[in-house]
This record gives sequence, structure tokens and C-alpha cells, in this order.
Amino acid sequence: MPETTRELLTTGGWKELTFGPFRDEVTIHWIRNFEDDQPGVALLKYEAGASVPRHRHEGLETILVLDGVQSDETGDYARGCYIVNAAGSEHSVWSDTGCVVLIQWDRPVRILEEETT
Repeated sequence: MPETTRELLTTGGWKELTFGPFRDEVTIHWIRNFEDDQPGVALLKYEAGASVPRHRHEGLETILVLDGVQSDETGDYARGCYIVNAAGSEHSVWSDTGCVVLIQWDRPVRILEEETT
């Protein structure tokens, strides 16, 4: 039996979930928070124009785009795209249109440059 389930995420089941603050214009729904050496699993919802500044992956990160388009310096990733970012890799992330992604981090990321206003 699974520890936690979220029904029908690929067909919009995430729309019924509660999201909380993560970064400016990006909200989070934790499926499994980081605990000891266990990875974190969450849904991130980006508003149109939202971004996350350049950061380094301290562990493996995997992403499945559930809705919209997520972008980084290497391309644009639409619904259904699966992205793997290796430990030690760096990038910034944004969404011009808004998006929802399922994400798993082996370790929390390290922000390299904070947003300036």
C-alpha cells in the first residue's frame, strides 16, 4: 500500500489540492517533505511569468510537467515532458505561461543568486 497517493495528477487532479507559499508566484503542495536522508516530493505551481533563480542541485532532481510549459536555459518543456537534472547541475527556471510540475529532489537545492527588485 502506498504511503501517500494523489489521484489522477496527469488529468488535472492537482486542481483540487491545497498549495502553500514556496517562492514569489510559485506555490507548493508537499506530497512528502524532506526527512533525514529521504527525498522530497511535491507539486509546484508557477503563475504566468514566475521564476526560480539560478540554483545548484545537491542531489538528483526529476520533474514531470503536468500542465503548461516550464523553461530553463536548455529549452521549453510542455505537458508530459520528463526532465532529469543531475547532482551538481545548475540552472534557473521560469514559466511564461504558468505551469504545474511534479518534482522530486534527492536533496534541497542551493540558491546561487537571489532575485533582485
